Amino acid sequence: MATTEKIARRHPDIEPNHPGELLRDVVLPALGMSVTDAARRIGVSRMQLHRILAGRATVTPDMALRLGKFCGNGPTLWLAMQQDHDLWHAERALRREIAKIETARAA
Repeated sequence: MATTEKIARRHPDIEPNHPGELLRDVVLPALGMSVTDAARRIGVSRMQLHRILAGRATVTPDMALRLGKFCGNGPTLWLAMQQDHDLWHAERALRREIAKIETARAA
């Protein structure tokens, strides 16, 4: 029997979640943990973690390593979520400028 895989694709008009939303709305409540406790466990300031939870700071590779260890899922998810979020915003901000760039073709 053949199996097929389906790849989930997001709608291009819907903004991807900032990784801080996942932490704020799912991870910390599931753990019953405060921002202060989580910040202490991952070795950052409460304010630094709060900025990520509020979507005002990006998840850097350093932070992705910390979050990946803390959550037990590795850094890749956190970086991918941040990249999707950032790219979505950049595509909208630069849409007109990017449209003017001609795609290079090999001779």
